[in-house]
Amino acid sequence: MSVTVRVPAKVNVQLGVGAARPDGFHDLANVFLAVSLYDEVTAARDADGLRVTCEGPDAGEVPLDRTNLAARAALALAERYGRAPDVHLHIAKDIPVAGGMAGGSADGAAALLACDALWGTGASRDELLAICAELGSDVPFSLVGGAALGTGRGEKLTGLEVGGEFHWVFALAGRGLSTPAVFREFDRLAEGDIPAPVADQAVLDALAKGDSTALAVAVSNDLQPAALSLHPELGDTLAAGRAAGALAALVSGSGPTTAFLAPDAGSASDIAGVLRASGTCRDVRTASGPAAGATVLGS
Repeated sequence: MSVTVRVPAKVNVQLGVGAARPDGFHDLANVFLAVSLYDEVTAARDADGLRVTCEGPDAGEVPLDRTNLAARAALALAERYGRAPDVHLHIAKDIPVAGGMAGGSADGAAALLACDALWGTGASRDELLAICAELGSDVPFSLVGGAALGTGRGEKLTGLEVGGEFHWVFALAGRGLSTPAVFREFDRLAEGDIPAPVADQAVLDALAKGDSTALAVAVSNDLQPAALSLHPELGDTLAAGRAAGALAALVSGSGPTTAFLAPDAGSASDIAGVLRASGTCRDVRTASGPAAGATVLGS
């Protein structure tokens, strides 16, 4: 028996970052939007114990040991329910690796849901979300999908209304960025007192109304200066997307993927073509949101 779960990528339409906390994390006002780029994780029984395999773009960069968030999710669920983590997890990747779109977190959420179904543990939604929060700040949203405000370090979620579809273009950079490194650079660049982050009402209103033009004015990412400091070439990609007609251009999360909001699907395709020909990125993808969270496809 096997269970396959599909899970979406995310873009942060607002990423407000506070000062570093004593535990090393930062308080966030993180407005997530799930988008239609997906990984699929298949869990199958394996008498030889826990095993992880991966296929797809940049699969060679994905760790296959117990540091992988999918493996950690299986271990956490097995420990909670007192069972052996005898499972083969196969990841079919389509979300960029180390791209600021929560690909690793998505795999963790997908593996958790797949193992719960495979093993028949019957964990409640709250239990699954609690395990997700232990695994990482972005993992709970990968399970939930749609749109949500993440506070704390991003793991405390409040669902948000979305009144329409938003069309995006994502430009993939030639090299990855470490999320911890970007936060360290944020701390280095910070000057004076950093205010506590709060959700921007203009972002929330634009999502609720499905208004791409209003959202374009409101999007923001406090980590963008740090990402650009570590990866200056991203500035060329952002400029190319703006010149191609994007309503807004920003670094996605901690980067280095850059995100471009388009007026509609046709415009997104046109912007993608210009970016692909610009020589400022290694690949380009289009997607729309909101997308559903982790979903069991079949068994």
